[in-house]
Amino acid sequence: MANRLADSTSPYLQQHADNPVDWYEWGDEAFAEAKRRDVPIFLSVGYSACHWCHVMAHESFEKENVARVLNERFVSIKVDREERPDVDAIYMDATVSLTGSGGWPMSVFLDHDGRPFYAGTYFPPEPRHGLPSFTQLAMGLSDAWNDRREDVLAAGVRIIKALESRSLPEAGDRPPTSEELDAAVATLADQFDRRFAGFGGAPKFPPSMVLEFLLRHTALTGDEDSLRMAEETLTSMARGGMYDQIGGGFARYSVDSRWVVPHFEKMLYDNALLLRVYAHWWRLTGSPLAERVVRQTAAFLLREMRTAEGGFAAALDADSEGQEGAFYVWTPQQLADLLGHEDGVWAADLLSVTEEGTFEDGMSTLQLLRDPDDADRWERVRAVLLAAREERERPGRDDKVVASWNGLAIAALAEAGALLGESTWIEAAAGAADLLVAVHLGADDDDRLVRTSRDGVAGSTAGVVDDYGCVAEGFQSLFQVTGDDAWLVLAGVCLDVAIQHFADGEGGFYTTADDVMGLIQRPRDPADNAEPSGWMAVANACITQGALTGVTEYRSVAEAALCLVSVLGPRSPRAMGWGLAAAAALEAGPLEVAVVSESGDPAVGDWWWTALMGTSPGLVVAVGSPGEDDVPLLRERPTVDGHPTAYVCQGFTCDRPTTDLATLADRIGTRATPSAE
Repeated sequence: MANRLADSTSPYLQQHADNPVDWYEWGDEAFAEAKRRDVPIFLSVGYSACHWCHVMAHESFEKENVARVLNERFVSIKVDREERPDVDAIYMDATVSLTGSGGWPMSVFLDHDGRPFYAGTYFPPEPRHGLPSFTQLAMGLSDAWNDRREDVLAAGVRIIKALESRSLPEAGDRPPTSEELDAAVATLADQFDRRFAGFGGAPKFPPSMVLEFLLRHTALTGDEDSLRMAEETLTSMARGGMYDQIGGGFARYSVDSRWVVPHFEKMLYDNALLLRVYAHWWRLTGSPLAERVVRQTAAFLLREMRTAEGGFAAALDADSEGQEGAFYVWTPQQLADLLGHEDGVWAADLLSVTEEGTFEDGMSTLQLLRDPDDADRWERVRAVLLAAREERERPGRDDKVVASWNGLAIAALAEAGALLGESTWIEAAAGAADLLVAVHLGADDDDRLVRTSRDGVAGSTAGVVDDYGCVAEGFQSLFQVTGDDAWLVLAGVCLDVAIQHFADGEGGFYTTADDVMGLIQRPRDPADNAEPSGWMAVANACITQGALTGVTEYRSVAEAALCLVSVLGPRSPRAMGWGLAAAAALEAGPLEVAVVSESGDPAVGDWWWTALMGTSPGLVVAVGSPGEDDVPLLRERPTVDGHPTAYVCQGFTCDRPTTDLATLADRIGTRATPSAE
């Protein structure tokens, strides 16, 4: 018999709909039932692509004996962390405070007011490695609730007071200076892995936001260390096992320091962020490796992550056939059987597939540590391997559409499509944006975003600040590559809601809006995690909106939001990548490029591309006909003698207009003009 999760829009929650555990979704109903029965609450938080979440589900939540304990002694709540990042943030903070570490599945026990009195992550079905069995733990906590209630409640109060007593450092009185940006680079250089690239040791996560900052710092200053750290990391990730060498796209992270063995889940946010940063690397240097990764990753997104409604799915699982990574790994014999002996041996050598294996049970991940000596042969082999892999049991797909992650994908596909001349990528970005407007932004009449949807149906969770910042940036990118000013207007709508309902009064932003109820705390976090901080996403988008519209209030909001980066950026740059990238844009201006041409002039495409190829950090572009009053950057911008004309401006104060493409390219740091490409 299905429980209450059967009608959820979250595939992760639906995976637990047939559990014997009597799950509730997060909400008033569950807390009211716990009070009525006078039992504590068990909160389990995870996500669909989480390997250990599946393990704990199979070992415990699918078992009748475990369900009996939970159903008799607790009210059990299941939360998808991707759907409720606010709930996840609050209780992960508590878990880390209590245990010194965190992760998923997250297992937290709460009182009737939502205060945690015990927290952990994975618990085994039998005592193991110093951990109690899950049933032992649950029964012990239930007994404590019944026999020592005052102690339990007091523990919850102490935990919350401890969390509330922590505060952010005092912000500076201005955004980071050029010296502080340099200091952040110096700190990154100290933390850089000079042997294998990346930052720190195993596990290694893709430092997407930091890489964006390093590329911007390179363009701003010409600093060779910034470019070296970025290029070595981008190269190592692209050549190692974390990158899908035959299908494109990146796995979540590398479990080792050498980028050989990934944790095989593929997340939309990782691939959107990395697609964009590789496109920016190509824009800055022309790297053939960067272009290959961009083209293959965009193809992966359109082939495997696009939903029927035009959005992009949240994730692909790590597991298939009951094993992590089974879809992606190979043996030399499998290659020989599929390709023939000669090509099989050649492919095994090229892809570092060994008899011993680089993964488990003699299997190997695929690496491409050098360019093939025969490109045509490699493309034939790659096509055969990809087709054969399609016959394997595929990993599960979490096909909910997350607003912020789709905003990141829209920005990446729109920009990469414009830079590399792939109109289908731009069309896909516009299709995803249309879905966000129709389903996520159009669910009510108050300009508020819904966090998730599935099958074209909006979920019930309100958008968090990340959604508003990232969706606004996606809309801004679409405006700049299509010229459709409706996207610029919608970006402003998102940012106005963020400023009105999420601002903390001190220059920063809360994760949740001021009218979201039912949480013991209102989380606030300026630090990036696997995706950009919502606080800094709004700051980035406000810089762009101010530059495109001339509305100085947006820039003022961004400057206030970045004051904390002047303090944290130089000493903790790995947590401040998106804020540092925004600060680099402020330091550069950002430059504003207006291109005007007579209607129908075929030459405008070359001008548009040259403007978009500009590497000056945060550069914005508006293209149109003279007298387009709907786009502020184009107002009172005539052509010169009827030729396509570019105005390079800063704060809407412009240099002398130019009708020479090379002059435009030189002013904005464009690597090449169309004739040079």
